Amino acid sequence: MPNKAVALLAPAAVALFAAAPALAAPNVVATIKPLHSLVAGVMDGVGAPELLIEGAASPHGFSLRPSDAGKLESADLVFWIGEDLETFLDGPLDTLAADATKIEMMDVEGMNILELREGGLFEAHSHGDEDHEAHDEHAHEDDHDDHDDHAEDHDHEHGDAHIWLDPDNARLMVAAIADALIAADPENAETYNANGQALVARLDALQAEIDARLAPARGKSFFVFHDAYHGFEQSFDIEATGSFTVNPEIAPGAGRLTEIRAVVEQEGAACLFAEPQFSPQVIETIAEGTGARIGTLDPLGADIADGPELYFTLMNTMADNLLDCLVD
Repeated sequence: MPNKAVALLAPAAVALFAAAPALAAPNVVATIKPLHSLVAGVMDGVGAPELLIEGAASPHGFSLRPSDAGKLESADLVFWIGEDLETFLDGPLDTLAADATKIEMMDVEGMNILELREGGLFEAHSHGDEDHEAHDEHAHEDDHDDHDDHAEDHDHEHGDAHIWLDPDNARLMVAAIADALIAADPENAETYNANGQALVARLDALQAEIDARLAPARGKSFFVFHDAYHGFEQSFDIEATGSFTVNPEIAPGAGRLTEIRAVVEQEGAACLFAEPQFSPQVIETIAEGTGARIGTLDPLGADIADGPELYFTLMNTMADNLLDCLVD
């Protein structure tokens, strides 16, 4: 897939800022681990950003603690994905981080934001095809009370917020991060620019490597826990058959599970993927007696150490887990 052009600050412009001695880095907060990783990579050698959502916590249903509020209050810059993911920041971001510059990744120009696939079963070859009206009609009828009423609770009205799983989007994120840091801290512009360029080069190599590695997984049928991987699927030409739930905080209804099990048996689905932030009990129940394997996909890097390497480890681990579960 051709790369999108990412323009970082030109060397001549950087030179304007390079004469002054480097000052202390601004106080920077990033909300989720993959975004924090990219910010940390751009800031390498200058400072380290604070991570808001730590460990295995999910942005779905996250609640701010006093220590989290303190991070926002002291921030000069806050990097976040957007209101469709970090719904808990609706309000606190304006009150606690009133004086900070807020950079919303979903607002970055050129970002590839895909439509959230709300049906239990995804339409075949839906990549780039937004015609979702014809599929899944009986799923909406049979399971309407169980899950369709909760679509608004997931609050993805602007599209799939898991934008970082598309390497093209990650390149745009790096450019936006570098631009914001340079504007806030021009004394360190040269370092931010060089780090950003190095990250883009690594993202190019990562995308090419994963694309080649995933060739044996193409055409395999699999289900994901919730529709978090659309960008990854589109980038690497693989396609999930469906998801178990629209909102990971709400258990899927009986109608959806009955439908999914029927398709798992009919298509001989190779794998059902759980996520480490949520109980795998439902997936284990469906898989029983079908021959489908159970794997794990983690869009956030729950078990990966924070820092500049997390994003690359996250993407490689996702490719590894897909191959381990889908390929005999």
